[in-house]
Amino acid sequence: MSKPQSYENHTRWFPLQHFVIAPLLLILLFYRIVRFYHNPDSDNGVWIGVVILLALISISARLQALRVQDRLIRLEERLRYKEMLNPELLKRAENLTLDQVIALRFASDEELPVLLERVLNGEFSNSKEIKKSVRNWRADDLRA
Repeated sequence: MSKPQSYENHTRWFPLQHFVIAPLLLILLFYRIVRFYHNPDSDNGVWIGVVILLALISISARLQALRVQDRLIRLEERLRYKEMLNPELLKRAENLTLDQVIALRFASDEELPVLLERVLNGEFSNSKEIKKSVRNWRADDLRA
């Protein structure tokens, strides 16, 4: 059985991207640069461009997936806020940044109103501080 999610272990790695695709592209890029150094012809130069293009496509796909994930988190949290917060606090919550919303998603339902009030009062300078202040962690196990 795995440990319950907390601030210390909530970071997720996407193994295919982080441990297969990215390292292989780096190895291939290094290999192609060495080949170009030893034999500076157009074919080796084109291969460097192809590897860079593949790396950019990989990064772009990952960033787009993360952007969609952020939008879904924002939507989920807006729905949660409507259920959990009084109308005044709900109205003030519209001023939260996306990073603040993302950090607050880990707060339990009981802890959310108090922590949200503290965020809106400017008690935290970044999302890391918000996450560290969560006492009753609400796990998000479906992240990519």
